[in-house]
Amino acid sequence: MTLLTRTRPPISTPSRFPIGENAVTDPDQKLQMQQLEAKIAAAKQAQEPGPKKEEHYSQAQHAWRMVIELVAGLGIGFGIGYGLDYLFGTLPIFMLIFTVLGLVAGVKTMIRSAHEMQDDQLAELAANDDAGLSRKDEGA
Repeated sequence: MTLLTRTRPPISTPSRFPIGENAVTDPDQKLQMQQLEAKIAAAKQAQEPGPKKEEHYSQAQHAWRMVIELVAGLGIGFGIGYGLDYLFGTLPIFMLIFTVLGLVAGVKTMIRSAHEMQDDQLAELAANDDAGLSRKDEGA
């Protein structure tokens, strides 16, 4: 009668299966680890966000800002006028007066916003012109 015996697998040595960061002993493995670390560092650097740039708004965004300012002025004026008419029990005289005042305030705010945008554009054009002139001076 034959007995079947089981053989044990070979015991792994620390040099075959390194544990920890500094356990790599083979020169090829060290070179591969350095290359891998360099690739990881390059990938991390490529994914870092760049410096923040100044936001430039489109004309549509400026137009929406103006519309919202006008509607807000009208709404606030209407709300105040309606509240005063309700409080005093009067005809809608306060509602009409404050709605017109809200319209005037909204238009005034829109005009102020338009002047701000125009000043920003003029300053940007002047900066570009100055930069262009200084480049021509350097070339001469």
